[in-house]
Amino acid sequence: MSTTRPYSPGDRGPEPSGASGVSEGHAAASAGAPASSGDGQVRRLSFEGASGVVPLARDFTRQALYAWGWLPAATADRRAAAEDVLLVVSELVTNACLHAEGPDELWISCSNKVLRIEVSDKGAGQPAPRTPHRASRPGGHGMFIVQRLCLDWGVVRSPGVPGKTVWAELGAPA
Repeated sequence: MSTTRPYSPGDRGPEPSGASGVSEGHAAASAGAPASSGDGQVRRLSFEGASGVVPLARDFTRQALYAWGWLPAATADRRAAAEDVLLVVSELVTNACLHAEGPDELWISCSNKVLRIEVSDKGAGQPAPRTPHRASRPGGHGMFIVQRLCLDWGVVRSPGVPGKTVWAELGAPA
């Protein structure tokens, strides 16, 4: 698991402007709108002016999982995979609330093999699992949970731009 590599193995970095199917500058108009991304789907949610962002993010993600056929789950394994996605979204958005003045955007993309979650914020901090991890200690488990549930995760920073995007990838159910 990585906290420094900005992209997962084999990923060549961010798509050129507009390649994700959602053009820049149309944030409010495209919030929640599905967009095609090659072999998958992309959904974007702007948190500008929103309150109750953690339940909002979970509901948004749940709707995407229904649209992409992850829910309703036909098997216990598929249900567990969907619940893992919802938990990771909750943890990443909560971290942005606690450590970075709140999240700016949530991006979720799904291909045949991987679901990618991205939460952007204006915080300068570097998320990392607490070490050593002590299960009995209250709080501080978010990034440990993300690390355990995800195939990989990391942080992307753009030079000269405040903030970061924390991303995590989970395997699609079989």
